Amino acid sequence: MSSSDKKIITIVGSGLIGRSWAMVFASGGYTVKIYDNQPGQAAKAITEIRKQLGELEEAHMLRGELNTAQQLALLSSHEDLAQALEGAFFIQECVFEELEAKRSVFQSIEGLVGKDVILSSSTSCLLPSNVFSRVQNRSRCIISHPVNPPYYVKLVELVPHPETEATVMDITYALMTQVGQVPVRLKKEIDGFALNRVQYAIIAESWRLVQDGVISVKDIDLVMSEGLGMRYAFIGPMETMHLNAPEGLEDYLKRYREGMKRVLTGFGPVPDFSGEAAKSITEEMSELIPSNQQHLSARRERRDQLLMGLAKLKQQH
Repeated sequence: MSSSDKKIITIVGSGLIGRSWAMVFASGGYTVKIYDNQPGQAAKAITEIRKQLGELEEAHMLRGELNTAQQLALLSSHEDLAQALEGAFFIQECVFEELEAKRSVFQSIEGLVGKDVILSSSTSCLLPSNVFSRVQNRSRCIISHPVNPPYYVKLVELVPHPETEATVMDITYALMTQVGQVPVRLKKEIDGFALNRVQYAIIAESWRLVQDGVISVKDIDLVMSEGLGMRYAFIGPMETMHLNAPEGLEDYLKRYREGMKRVLTGFGPVPDFSGEAAKSITEEMSELIPSNQQHLSARRERRDQLLMGLAKLKQQH
């Protein structure tokens, strides 16, 4: 079975991530069934998607070769799980980030689908061995962790269960590539996967620098947005090292390895992200962007507009 053999994908959970996945898969021409056990929620999700697709088409940022009407025609809402799963070759679970909820969902799904149907979870940090612990046939299970918002930030981390078959990874990789995402393969499961481990390392050191009075909240964010982030939008840390020395990575290591080791050994302990430091940093952040829905929604909209522009720019490179 390949991702082109069948064209039905089921989304379980119609929240922000579920809606985003539905848009991504529909943009690739797949028939998408959206299931939610809360009455009316799946239908409401399609209403929201209709609005978003219209805005994207107006901004000339609609993904795929189909127009808004054609993509919307591929979507359907369901409140009966068996009906939603019928005919699907790939299930993308998007329920809230709670282990017991995900275990229960996959236990229910497995009893309603054939043995070749791929079971995929959107979890951001729960280990596959925990998420799929109640699934009998774990060889077809995989984590497909998107980055929020998936429509603009295309990376997807593919994390196998210890029993996942290589063909399942290959099919999922091909599917994600086909719909315009950028999948990366983790060779084995690890707590936090790759993206959050790197993200948490940056957050921890940024937090320590503010907590220790070295720099302000505003300025540490500028270190990333106007410094590291500028190049990291196009190249990663390994290529950065390779390009930042006249003769490449080996030369970079000769020049900077001792300095890197010295600085890294000077890092403080893992912050507990609570107490007086948390209070102070939260207050400083809230002075820059008030913590009410009006301001936060406006900043999220600004973020998405900027990401849309960046995605358009990256298409040209």
